[in-house]
Amino acid sequence: MLGLPAHVRACLFDLDGVLTQTAKVHAAAWKEMFDGYLRERATREGTAFVPFDAVDDYDEYVDGRPREDGVRTFLAARGVHLAEGSPDDPPEAETVNGLGHRKNLLVLRRIREDGVEPYEGSVRFVHAAREAGLRCAVVSSSANCRDVLVAAGIEDLFDERIDGVVARERRLRGKPAPDTYLEAARALGAEPDEGAVFEDALAGVEAGRAGRFGMVVGVDRVGQAEQLRAHGADVVVRDLAELLESR
Repeated sequence: MLGLPAHVRACLFDLDGVLTQTAKVHAAAWKEMFDGYLRERATREGTAFVPFDAVDDYDEYVDGRPREDGVRTFLAARGVHLAEGSPDDPPEAETVNGLGHRKNLLVLRRIREDGVEPYEGSVRFVHAAREAGLRCAVVSSSANCRDVLVAAGIEDLFDERIDGVVARERRLRGKPAPDTYLEAARALGAEPDEGAVFEDALAGVEAGRAGRFGMVVGVDRVGQAEQLRAHGADVVVRDLAELLESR
């Protein structure tokens, strides 16, 4: 009835880009942070400034990953390797944690100023899943997950939340490793093959495939359907409402 295999008992949703319209907010914050840093570095070293691409670089190196992994992975692609620093590093620090903190402040400012809107089709799908007796969890790399859910008015729709804060406390590897999704399935009392993963990020569908979940649904918000399939999505939709309309 939901466009899912009959044996699925649990639905595991990514946050940004699947449930809420915050992926573009994150992409803009990443670009603002990286461009500022790369410009400073180019000026200091006398090299050309090559900006961060908010589409290609975001999708390839940042989207769906824990914040520090995003910093590390993108900079490594540019041949830049920084000290890790510590979680207490200020945003001015030229460390992985410092740049991550700088990006987080930018995204929080944007969310505070602009608010958060959920995707209406996703909210309809979650309501339908709950009415069908399926348990639901949010699985996000973001440490701001709860704040975003509250701002969007959808926190009460989910039985469990495995986010960046929980991942750090429990030492779970971030996407594309399947750890956070596996933890969410355990919390819902479901085996991986009884769970459906809903992701818009390439790293996220990789995590769903690596965890051997019963179904991996790619949500194509930016025209990357083929890449989502190549990275592990069983089916790709532009909006979760399409699954309801397929009944």
